[in-house]
Amino acid sequence: MAKAILRPTREARVRSGHPWVFASDIEKVAGKFEAGDVVNVESSKNTFLGKAFYNPNSQIALRMLTYRDEPVDAEFFRRRIETAWEYRKAFCDTGSCRLIFSESDFMPGLIVDKFADVLAIQSMSLGIEKWKSEICAILADVIKPRGIYERSDVPVRRLEGMEQTTGLLYGEVPDSVLMRENGISFLVDVKHGQKTGFFLDQKENRLEVMKMAKGARVLDCFCHNGSFALHAAKGGAREVLGVDISEDALEVARENARINGLENVTFEAHNCFDHLRELTDRKEKYDIVILDPPAFTKTRAQVESALRGYKEINLRGLKLAREGGYLVSCSCSQHVSEEQFVAMINTAARDAKKRVRFVELRSQGHDHPVLPASPETRYLKCAIMQIFD
Repeated sequence: MAKAILRPTREARVRSGHPWVFASDIEKVAGKFEAGDVVNVESSKNTFLGKAFYNPNSQIALRMLTYRDEPVDAEFFRRRIETAWEYRKAFCDTGSCRLIFSESDFMPGLIVDKFADVLAIQSMSLGIEKWKSEICAILADVIKPRGIYERSDVPVRRLEGMEQTTGLLYGEVPDSVLMRENGISFLVDVKHGQKTGFFLDQKENRLEVMKMAKGARVLDCFCHNGSFALHAAKGGAREVLGVDISEDALEVARENARINGLENVTFEAHNCFDHLRELTDRKEKYDIVILDPPAFTKTRAQVESALRGYKEINLRGLKLAREGGYLVSCSCSQHVSEEQFVAMINTAARDAKKRVRFVELRSQGHDHPVLPASPETRYLKCAIMQIFD
């Protein structure tokens, strides 16, 4: 087996538990290998550090798989998948959950989402791509899904030297999958929907909104397929308005409302930035305002611009919440830290002449576990706050 020898002092990152080693941290790679192979990782003093996928064409050249000197074979991946499944059965509703969360489940570059009896997978590292057939066979054996569909149509694959791809990998997958989340039915377009078809990371946060929604007038901006809005409606809100720029997404939201028999929710197509301003000018007031926008930045270089965008919508949201009402504000931008997010909310509150107190500062659900050594694995911020004049 080939071995990647790190530059002096660069092993500290590996020893700390971070799963990535950058190309600039590697002194040399000795032995024969092909891109995507598993290699031994050693310190500059030839101390064994672990085993990793190696891709010389990627800036993240090494993705750590194990810190033990053990075979990386089909049985290795079976153990990983079985461990991930046992964890979800212990902490999650397995009717809908993220089954494999890449580095956090020690399978770097692999995402597997479970929607009822269908699995959607993303292969985002060359190492995982080489094991994809075996991994699918193991998933079929362990989880016994109706079908497995690939949604590897993500730009990050280009950074690994791979083309984007989608398609059926196992069994059968319908055009629309009916799943349940927190007692609500949702139609999921596994084949063409955003990401793998549905955003599972907010599942536990949506349940919190359901609990606080009884009798409330609710505004849900950037609502997409209506997941927060429907939770508020199911929780007994007297009136819910969901707003999104995509009419296609709203058609799915309306169908989701119909199949759940929820008549206290409506959906309108608007640019949310503009509509928040219009609602503010009309001096509308809501008991709960929900802001769950898409990521405003994919790079560190655009963080300041992203924070300006977050501040704009949060300032409007603060003004739209009644005295004693609530703002639920989210960010899925990995590069915006929790500290930056909280500071932005504080600045927005000052400019809106409002006082806020946090009910809770939440993150992603239990099916998206976090590695303390890898801040990148904790990306979602969800602030539930009460608003005062």
